[in-house]
Amino acid sequence: MQNVLLRAVPLAALALLSACDSKPTTITGAGPVDTTANEIAAAPPVKLPPAVLASKQYRCKDNSLAFVDFMNDGTSANYRTKKEGTPTALTAPAAGQPYAGGDVTVTGQATDKSITLKAGGKSQECDG
Repeated sequence: MQNVLLRAVPLAALALLSACDSKPTTITGAGPVDTTANEIAAAPPVKLPPAVLASKQYRCKDNSLAFVDFMNDGTSANYRTKKEGTPTALTAPAAGQPYAGGDVTVTGQATDKSITLKAGGKSQECDG
C-alpha cells in the first residue's frame, strides 16, 4: 500500500504541472500606459493636515469643561465640550492670534496654563 502511494504522489504532481501554460512569458520594463501621468505630474503638491501638538482639558469659571486640541501649524485647533464629543474646527489668521470658528473663540496657546473661552455669547477664563 505504501509503495502505491509513493508512486501516486509524483504522478499527481506531474499531472498538475502539465496543466500549466507552457508558452513563454515576456516581461517588459515599459508596462501598461498610464493615462493620468500628465495630470498627476501637473498637480500641486499634497499638503498634509496638521498633527495634534497638545490636547488640553480646561475647567472654566462656570464649572464646565473645555477640551482643546492645538495643532502644530499654530493656526488651527479643535474645541469640544465633551471628551469624546464632536469637535468644532477653529482657525487663527496667524500664529499667536485667537482661534475662532462658529460661535466659539479661544484665546491662548498650547503652552498656556489658562485660556479665555468665548462661546454662546459669554466669555470666561478656563484653567488647565
